[in-house]
Amino acid sequence: MNVYPLEQRTIGIILADKVARIPDKICLLWEDQRYTYADIDAMTNRYANGFLESGVCKGDHVAVLMSNCPEFFGVIWGLGKIGAVAVPINTAAKGEMLRYFIDQSDSSFVVIDSDSCERVKAVSVDIPKVRAYFYHSQKLKSGIDFKILNSKIIDFEVLENANNSRPSLDLVGYDDIHLIMYTSGTTGPSKGVMSPHSQGHAVGMSVAQSYGYRSNDVLFTCLPLFHGNALWYTCYAALWSDAAIALVPRFSASNFWDDIRRMGATQFNSLGAMTNIIWKIPPGPQDLDHKLRQCMTVPVPKEIFAEMQERYHLTLTSVYAMTENFAVTLFTPNDPVEKVGSAGKSRGQALIRIVDDERKPIGVNEVGEICIQPTSEGLMMKGYYKMPEATAREFQEGWFYTGDRGYLDADGYLFFVDRKKESIRRRGENISAYEVELIISRHPSILEVAAVPVSSELSEDDVMVYVVLKIGEALTHAEVVHFAAENMSYFMVPRFVEFIDELPKTPSEKLEKYKLKKSAEERREQLWDREREGIQIKR
Repeated sequence: MNVYPLEQRTIGIILADKVARIPDKICLLWEDQRYTYADIDAMTNRYANGFLESGVCKGDHVAVLMSNCPEFFGVIWGLGKIGAVAVPINTAAKGEMLRYFIDQSDSSFVVIDSDSCERVKAVSVDIPKVRAYFYHSQKLKSGIDFKILNSKIIDFEVLENANNSRPSLDLVGYDDIHLIMYTSGTTGPSKGVMSPHSQGHAVGMSVAQSYGYRSNDVLFTCLPLFHGNALWYTCYAALWSDAAIALVPRFSASNFWDDIRRMGATQFNSLGAMTNIIWKIPPGPQDLDHKLRQCMTVPVPKEIFAEMQERYHLTLTSVYAMTENFAVTLFTPNDPVEKVGSAGKSRGQALIRIVDDERKPIGVNEVGEICIQPTSEGLMMKGYYKMPEATAREFQEGWFYTGDRGYLDADGYLFFVDRKKESIRRRGENISAYEVELIISRHPSILEVAAVPVSSELSEDDVMVYVVLKIGEALTHAEVVHFAAENMSYFMVPRFVEFIDELPKTPSEKLEKYKLKKSAEERREQLWDREREGIQIKR
């Protein structure tokens, strides 16, 4: 594995090194296409120059709404080569959430594709800071079939046909902001994490080193590239290993193993319910028909860990990390089996302590909030964009307070317990209860809303909302769901809805959500359930 010093950790410098050493090595596999490191470097150079010619300058913010495809790297890394800030947005975002992401990030340009164009068009009148749209049509290779009134539309041909000379490597420093990535809010709006170039490379380095990735590895991802897991823990890990990235559009249980075999994958990452789904695929002789040697998951119970390793003849690894930070702890192939269920331990990049509600350190095996302190420069975010109060609240005296609860054992292994923050985890996505409530409460017939997690059959959570109507108003459960579906990402839309006369509150008017959650869990089979009602939510 090549090791780059801190000052060299920019995408421009690292790709230039690949071209100097291994230009013909495969970097990316996509469908029936193969891209070498030289191909990826040339593409990102063209995009960088095309962005410059179109008026994008160093420091400009560019929102990116693109499904998985090779051009995503051209955009993200091309912007990185000229010092512009990419804002990768969840492709499921729409309505008020989409408007918020583009507007709050101060994006002056937006990159869209065929799947996102209509959603962006629907909010275009409410994002006046946007100066131009770059349009990549996956359905029409040339020509523009997307228009926004009085807006400049730039076809991707401008990027694809630009010259491929390398922008100056001195344009960008390791500490310059590369990405603003949105993480779900808890008691407030979603926060934009300002990630310097060095942060993603710190992840790539630690993962590649700790898991022993090699240059002949093929790191597979079916997760969305706008997500830090796919981008940093697969793609940047591949860069640091001189390995190949195998990319598919999305996770599909029916196609998963065919994709793994077709691409010769040796490693993949699994988030949330994806692990359970793979584990529950009926066994068969095809279970061993692959080249896999490793899979990184969130910590799983010992019985699942043992069965998956034996059934698929691969090694499971794990990690504790957040968008705000890095691979804080890692469970590696060399860790003892008795530590299964943990997220591993620090590999020298982080100091970890557990604190109580007064933020005072507590002892071994005691559950409290997980706090971390990086041991060197360039590992973490630079703060939340335009949210100094939130930044100051999370960072105190050099420690970052994660809002997650867990404990450290006597050997320094970290065991995650739950989230102290008010968030819901569904299908690998963190959902802000606050944002679900905020959006649904905008319905003119609704007075109050409370969103709570309800245990899912697939592990993690499903979303439930308790709704208080205004006096004299009437709504159906389905109408609440349809209103939500029009204004939030599909994975946020409540599965369970219940109308209630009033929400339980303390004398100081603080909502007692624990009562609502307990009631929902006890009556789960009696709740109104949109899945049981046959209501399908479009992505």
